Amino acid sequence: MIDERPGGTALPRNGLPAERVLAEVRALRAADRPTHGGRLFAYVYDPAVPGLDELAAAAHAESAHVNGLDPTAFPSLLAMENALVGAAARLLGGGPGGAAPDAVGSVTSGGTESLILAVKAARDAHPAIGAPRIVVPASAHAAFAKAAHYLRVAVDTVPVSASTLRPAAADVAAAIGPETVLVACSAPSYAHGVVDPVVEIAGAAAEAGVRCHVDACFGGWTLPYLRRLGADVPPFDFAVTGVTSISVDLHKYAYAPKGVSVLLHRDPALRAPQYFAYADWPGYTMVNPVIASTRSGGPIAAAYATLRHLGDDGYLRLAAATRDAVTGLADAVRAVDGLRLMAEPESTVVCFTATDPGLDLFVLVDELTARGWHTQPQLAYADLPRSVHLTVTAAVAPRVAEFGPALAGAVAAARAAGPVALPGDLLALATTLTPDALTPDLVAGLAAGLGLGAPADAAGAAPERMAVVNTLLDAAPPALRERLLVEFVGLLQRPTW
Repeated sequence: MIDERPGGTALPRNGLPAERVLAEVRALRAADRPTHGGRLFAYVYDPAVPGLDELAAAAHAESAHVNGLDPTAFPSLLAMENALVGAAARLLGGGPGGAAPDAVGSVTSGGTESLILAVKAARDAHPAIGAPRIVVPASAHAAFAKAAHYLRVAVDTVPVSASTLRPAAADVAAAIGPETVLVACSAPSYAHGVVDPVVEIAGAAAEAGVRCHVDACFGGWTLPYLRRLGADVPPFDFAVTGVTSISVDLHKYAYAPKGVSVLLHRDPALRAPQYFAYADWPGYTMVNPVIASTRSGGPIAAAYATLRHLGDDGYLRLAAATRDAVTGLADAVRAVDGLRLMAEPESTVVCFTATDPGLDLFVLVDELTARGWHTQPQLAYADLPRSVHLTVTAAVAPRVAEFGPALAGAVAAARAAGPVALPGDLLALATTLTPDALTPDLVAGLAAGLGLGAPADAAGAAPERMAVVNTLLDAAPPALRERLLVEFVGLLQRPTW
């Protein structure tokens, strides 16, 4: 028998009518977090612009079957990519009249690919360095660690201050050595939304003759507009001497559909090591500017249509709405006794923690979820406490007045529930077990004990309340935490039969 239920085997015996297939997709989507409406503070970026989704979907459909493997075969895609790179470069100090008139770039599938390619270009620019290293703040995006892992590059991590949430430029400078090929900083950091001291860090990198990459995936499309609106945005782009590359995600605050980022280099020579070319086989000569070879033109066309439709004035209006929403959410946090902002907002992030030991942030997150507000809990790290992260978009603005009462109610409920107390055996497991001792069977038993459903569950195997799970992960050291999550996700990602 071949399973013809939604979520079952993808190949029913006789094929299904189109409307039924679409109905199945919609039924499966019903379990997802809401991507629109301003109540999800992570993962999605919603401008709440009427008709934009339809425009992007239509543009995607026009170019979905165009292949980015060969730009000479599909010049439309090359033209759209060049336009996207030009728009991003102009916004960030490149192009005619800018600080980097010769800036070039590439369109990638997302911020992680952009960062991997920035590390690759830096590594391959120094083939004589046998054991290359990169210097990153502890607050740098985890994609740098992923890049280093994939590319066999060592990472030197610089701590961030518990008070400023930024690295000290002197510590970054001290970490640069003869094998350093790249120094990185964030504008802003994802976790807390603060901009690193880019001028000082880039200056230290330049003095050492090392490339400096600014990860502006999260803020590169909003910080210039916030500056135009009067915000005190510190220098972070190509106007800063020593900045050699910048990444900016268009599927974040350029509000394009998922799958589009731009990696910029100050000049073509800096980009050259990013390319991969191979001719020593009997097929076509492979030349790739990014990791993928075949690439659908759909996401690129959708991004092109989004930028053309919204325009410069549109982005300025969206930045203003987002700024106002950030201000309102921060005020709501300040108004609740027992909460404090991790930092005064300077971008599009509101991040807060608890000052009251009787207020469990993980329980608070569950209480907010129960009220329809989906936030992102962040575990403790070094001397930084647990926190709650809110990525704020323009769609949040109409919801701000509702958030304050919801937050106050959730805090009251969390206090009444009290902090999570892990059973002694679970706490011992989290604090003493080594990653090597963690077997799949042990993880399966642990998942069942925590109420995490079996992988065959149609609903997705995650409970509605995650405070116990987050408390367990928070108690575990990072290496064990990583292994726990790898094994758990492995339980979820099993074929349906």
